[in-house]
Amino acid sequence: MHNKNKKVVIIIAFTDFKDEEYFIPKEILEESGIKVVTASNSKGIARSIAKKETKVDISLDELNVADYDAIVFIGGPGCVENLDNQTSYQIAKEAIKQDKVLAAICISPIILAKAGVLKGKKATVWSNPADKSPIEILEQNKAVYEDKDVVVDGRIITACGPEAAEEFGKAIVESLK
Repeated sequence: MHNKNKKVVIIIAFTDFKDEEYFIPKEILEESGIKVVTASNSKGIARSIAKKETKVDISLDELNVADYDAIVFIGGPGCVENLDNQTSYQIAKEAIKQDKVLAAICISPIILAKAGVLKGKKATVWSNPADKSPIEILEQNKAVYEDKDVVVDGRIITACGPEAAEEFGKAIVESLK
């Protein structure tokens, strides 16, 4: 277990990120000795859906992919509004270019898809019977959609939502060993 010098950046929306998807993996990573940095589209105190607060260490503009072993995108309603943009796409592309672990949970795999990094990769994403559009976005961007809680394809880890948060966190730790 040589996670001592590992560093992970978790990217959340400044408002309305999903509690479990952030707090559970963060705890799992920290318990295994990994340093976690929280990044967001704004600095200050970010608020989850349940109005839980967490300190944002750096803004996305300050994020240097080379500083981290893994880049993790968190979902929730605020994700699409705050993180589905060129800045995030750039970070995702950079992560792949530098052979970093790139992880995304819930709705956030659509960011990876739009960044073009899921081409030909197996991935999962949040959806429900009334809304299959996230799956369509993955498929339009040539990802191979799998209806599973967590999908690992090489250095890319995707998870379908809060119920997969623990497995997602463990998969990230595994991939950093």
